[in-house]
Amino acid sequence: MTAGTEQPESSTPGGATMFASLRIRNYRLFASGQVVSLVGTWMQRVAQDWLVLNLSGGSPVALGVAAALQFGPTLLLSLFGGAFADRYDKRKLLVVLQVGMGLCALTLGILDVSGTATLSIVYVLCFLNGCFSAVDAPVRQSFAGEMVGPSAITNAVALNSMTFNTARIVGPAVAGLMIAAIGTGWVFLVNAATFVAVVTGLLLMRPADMFAYEKRPGRALGAVLEGLREVQQRPDLIVLLTVVFFVSTFGINFFMTLAITARSVFGRGAESYGLLTSALAVGCLAGTFVAARRVGRPRLRTVLLAGLFFGIAELFTGVMPTYALTALLLIPTGLGQLVFTTAANAAVQLGVTESMRGRVMGIYMLVLLGGTPLGGPVLGWLAEVLGGRAPLVIGGVATAATVVIAAALLAAQARRVARRPLAQA
Repeated sequence: MTAGTEQPESSTPGGATMFASLRIRNYRLFASGQVVSLVGTWMQRVAQDWLVLNLSGGSPVALGVAAALQFGPTLLLSLFGGAFADRYDKRKLLVVLQVGMGLCALTLGILDVSGTATLSIVYVLCFLNGCFSAVDAPVRQSFAGEMVGPSAITNAVALNSMTFNTARIVGPAVAGLMIAAIGTGWVFLVNAATFVAVVTGLLLMRPADMFAYEKRPGRALGAVLEGLREVQQRPDLIVLLTVVFFVSTFGINFFMTLAITARSVFGRGAESYGLLTSALAVGCLAGTFVAARRVGRPRLRTVLLAGLFFGIAELFTGVMPTYALTALLLIPTGLGQLVFTTAANAAVQLGVTESMRGRVMGIYMLVLLGGTPLGGPVLGWLAEVLGGRAPLVIGGVATAATVVIAAALLAAQARRVARRPLAQA
């Protein structure tokens, strides 16, 4: 498929299409390892937030700083991670990166269980884990096409999200119970152990079955510049990536403040925080069933409509008066978020040639996660100044406004293009 080629999206019934990628052995190994490891990852996210709040005396700003340190490396390393993905063996890269993240979890668990963890140490480990994650994200995202081929990328992306959000339901709920029973430290140790599953799955794959391609970029910096030039020449990708940046920075990042919502707004504990996160994940999981039934490259219109739905749902969630209603509204919020991110991801991957996919996905992950160092502290500060509901309300308004502005600009551009032949006649 050449860059810029548009495949019409379609929806097809039946479980065979929904789980098509699972017919491929390498993808089955990848997905089975991921579902175990991601349960641990979500357990750690809940435990880490709770540990930061305990060590900082309940400071929302400290929570935002931890998020900024964990996602900040994306700003520097995501583009190079994409270049590495196009240059080196993705499977071997993922093994190294997963081992690195497992060691970070193991270290934090040992320190916490021994009672020697401090806020500064947690910050350092957040940063180190963020460095591994920043490179891992574009490598892992572009690896989907190498496992299943271009015809099944949309399905593989949706199933990756299904795996992610299944773990997102189980992980936080288990973490909340473990934290209440035995503390946060053992949660980190369990997460460290789960990395064995994903590394084992990667090592058992058959390289000969991969959908590889011939072209490899040269030096990292030159490869990064090639990726940037590819996007610069594509107005559709520029609009798409701009919308993803603003929606992610101000809309999707609200999940980092759910601990504040549970603790400060409703006076609840770790179990209730875990249940809020699980409610959001239930909605995201429902969204994966919608996304997995679609084939081909999603239209930009689909991305914008999903973004608008997500923004409105997030806004309504933020104004709900009770804990139960907030948890309930997090379900459609999660659905809208998942359909938006999955459609955007597939649209980017299928909008470029295979040889550029890693680098362009590096740019995509940069705009998707790179705003977190800005959005995390800002949303934490807003929660501290305006209350725990503020991140949801402001995030919803910002998301809906971004989508409306983008749609208006695209409509204006379409009208200009439509009038141009008349002006020249």
